[in-house]
Amino acid sequence: MNDEALLTELSFTVSGRVARPCAAVYEAVADPEQLSRYFTTGGARGRLEPGAEVTWDFADFPGEFPVTVVEAEPPRRIVIEWSGNATTGENGTTRTVFEFEPIDDDTRTLVTITESSWRPTPEGAKAAFGNCEGWTGMLSALKTWVEHGVNLREGFYR
Repeated sequence: MNDEALLTELSFTVSGRVARPCAAVYEAVADPEQLSRYFTTGGARGRLEPGAEVTWDFADFPGEFPVTVVEAEPPRRIVIEWSGNATTGENGTTRTVFEFEPIDDDTRTLVTITESSWRPTPEGAKAAFGNCEGWTGMLSALKTWVEHGVNLREGFYR
């Protein structure tokens, strides 16, 4: 096996379509009040804006998680970094990129979430698979919240 074929980092991408305009879907992620209603079951503090340090709390993983906003380009892209296990990031972080693409004349939005920066080890794979599950659940909850005003995660973890 040559060096070019070696796996150096684990990453994943999940995506889904939400039947609302791009700006509305972006706002549902960037706004801590909305994010707290359907995803961060323990609350979100701080808007996802460039350079911001915000916190997210989850009922299924209690305790505040610091989140650093690397980029925010409304209504198309948000990039965050946050702590992870078995990461390749310099500070023990992973990088998550949210992309919002208008489709069908901006009546719907394709949301794509890519997270990267895990070591290609059993521990890194376990952490990556766990976060992949989390972001897939977030996309489902986002769709349900934005389209119908229903908190899909209510009562799910407690």
